[in-house]
Amino acid sequence: YCELLMKNKRYAALFESLKEKREGAFIPFVTLGDPEPEMSFLIIRTLVDSGADALELGFPFSDPVADGPTIQKASIRALNARVGIDTCFEIISRTRQNYPDLPIGLLLYANLIVHRGVDAFYARAAQCGVDSILVADIPLLEADLVREAARKNNIAQVFIAAPNADEYTLKKIAQVSSAYTYLLSRSGVTGTENSAGIPAETLIKKLNDAGAPPPVLGFGISKPEHVRQALAHGARGVFTGSAIVRIIEAENKNPEKMLSELSAYVKTMKQAAKF
Repeated sequence: YCELLMKNKRYAALFESLKEKREGAFIPFVTLGDPEPEMSFLIIRTLVDSGADALELGFPFSDPVADGPTIQKASIRALNARVGIDTCFEIISRTRQNYPDLPIGLLLYANLIVHRGVDAFYARAAQCGVDSILVADIPLLEADLVREAARKNNIAQVFIAAPNADEYTLKKIAQVSSAYTYLLSRSGVTGTENSAGIPAETLIKKLNDAGAPPPVLGFGISKPEHVRQALAHGARGVFTGSAIVRIIEAENKNPEKMLSELSAYVKTMKQAAKF
């Protein structure tokens, strides 16, 4: 537990700092290597320099079952650019060198981890400066598959709280999660095609009462009003993925315009996270 607290220091420092400033966390998601490795790194730098409080990064994967079409296409672009696991870790290492205090989380699928060996994958992630890992297709019942590797490598293991989770599940999530709790705004897959169904305050209250790490809301968060609603209901921050990836998709042949639009979007969303 003490080791995890140390590993979570970047997240803990972030949430404490934001609380003092009366702000929520704005955390963008992008697929590593999209549209190609060097531009992917420039995109990440633009997101952070424009006000992102932390990063949630995905590895390109051929069957991203939790993702809608926008992020699926990001995976295809990266795979077409021959981006593999090693390239992803190289981008993460460069990011960590540039931003020593920034919380960096991964949102992955189990096949990517098992393919390398769970221990080996977590060890490499820790070496590159990763703070947290969420495995989208490992349910709470199968958590033991990754929890020991996370503990051994001082990586915070994050779990998802669904809108229909019962009290027992929420208490279990509170026991095994660290860094933050990924709170779904609605069921289904990622994407702005489906608007956010902001959860009732009662779900967040139950997580808080159970001592869960700070709840951060994801899925369908694409507009400033979504950010304001989430924070008003007690969330400590939001994730935005598809809206950002859509800008990359639309302008990936025009890098200057893409980076400019990404910067403007992040600044607008971060502004909405200020009380």
